Amino acid sequence: MSHDTNRPQFPRTRLRRLRSSAGIRDMVQETRLTVSDLIWPLFVVEGDKVEEPIASLPGVSRYSIDMIIEQARYALRLGIPAIALFPRTPDALKDAHGTEALNPNNLICRAVRAVKAECPDILLLCDVALDPYTDHGHDGLLDGAKVLNDETVAALVEQARTLAEAGCDIIAPSDMMDGRIGAIRAMLESEGHTDMMIMSYAAKFASGFYGPFRDAVGAGRKLGGEGKKTYQMNPANRDEATREVLMDIDEGADMVMVKPGMPYLDIVRDICNATTVPCFAYQVSGEYAMLRAAGQNGWLDEDIVVEEALLAFKRAGASGILTYFAPVIAEKIHARAQR
Repeated sequence: MSHDTNRPQFPRTRLRRLRSSAGIRDMVQETRLTVSDLIWPLFVVEGDKVEEPIASLPGVSRYSIDMIIEQARYALRLGIPAIALFPRTPDALKDAHGTEALNPNNLICRAVRAVKAECPDILLLCDVALDPYTDHGHDGLLDGAKVLNDETVAALVEQARTLAEAGCDIIAPSDMMDGRIGAIRAMLESEGHTDMMIMSYAAKFASGFYGPFRDAVGAGRKLGGEGKKTYQMNPANRDEATREVLMDIDEGADMVMVKPGMPYLDIVRDICNATTVPCFAYQVSGEYAMLRAAGQNGWLDEDIVVEEALLAFKRAGASGILTYFAPVIAEKIHARAQR
């Protein structure tokens, strides 16, 4: 009988030795979560001194611009390097074409300018898509029930220009139209925004985990028909995600994103194996809501499972994570460091 001498043999090797105390577990830990891994998504609403709790996202609120500035200051104190801003556009300003997205004085552009004036060191990530601005809730322009690709891309280029001129740091197209990264990059280069970063929502799946987010921005919980399946990815497809990512990188994306996060850890790993660009995971609203609800009801220990979930993203290879738990985790990391 032959033996593989390269395989550890019991009792010569006891793997529990390296788990026997907190000190040794910490010393050999392979994956670590840091505050600099975090991006904090925030929702902006019109008004002054407004904080509107979102029922389907317990613990998350929409903030008026003055309050968003306070959240940005809080993020900087915690060491969170970036926030992602999403608007709750008033219904009266929505139309079939998402016209308000191109308004240089729209809610999100005013928020960007205000935050940058008060907190110039915070990185601002701004979403490029029409769904917060359309009355039908789709990410693009419609011809009947069909979402038009090329016409939508032209509108997205204008939206990206508006956001770049407002002063955001990272353009993040989430619409999933073909060719939008190349078109946006060409515009940015031609108009002197050569340092503008693009984080592409390259592998964005047609998921049921987005519901609370759509509540937060008022963007079509009930789209009807096929919903967004004609442009967002089929959750059953794995290889297609890598193709999407490689195309977006070729078109000029500096960073890519997988969305949702936890159900798609295999996609995160595949992308990290296939490319060297930074890959981010979005722990989306439905993931947050599940963990928060389970914690509030005593079904799970929220303190444990939230960190476990975020560590899973890092273990899969993610460079960073967009999470509504960002300030909670940052506080926990700082408290641990002070022990």
